[in-house]
Amino acid sequence: MSLDPPSPDNRPQAGPVFFERRELDLILRVYGRMVAAGEWRDYAMVGHKDVAEFAVYRRSGDAPLYRIEKRPALQTRQGQWAVIGEGGVVLKRGRELPQVLRVFDSRKFQVVE
Repeated sequence: MSLDPPSPDNRPQAGPVFFERRELDLILRVYGRMVAAGEWRDYAMVGHKDVAEFAVYRRSGDAPLYRIEKRPALQTRQGQWAVIGEGGVVLKRGRELPQVLRVFDSRKFQVVE
């Protein structure tokens, strides 16, 4: 039996970050409400090594209107949740998903031409 500390090669590999079922339920509720209002039409989800992302689109060929990101590494600092708008502007950041998703309640989504 070896008492040597585990080498970096022997450590279990962490899987990609992704949304838990309850988190995804909250996000999809907001998404469904915005689809019913005619504001959003498509979405994409991706899990990376350090971030999970839910992106919403006005049309499937466009750049994302908003991205909802989960970064567990930031949980103890500014919060693991963020809503990011077009151009990478952070609209809301926090530790609790329901509080961060309220950013969509306070905004009037109107197309300005």
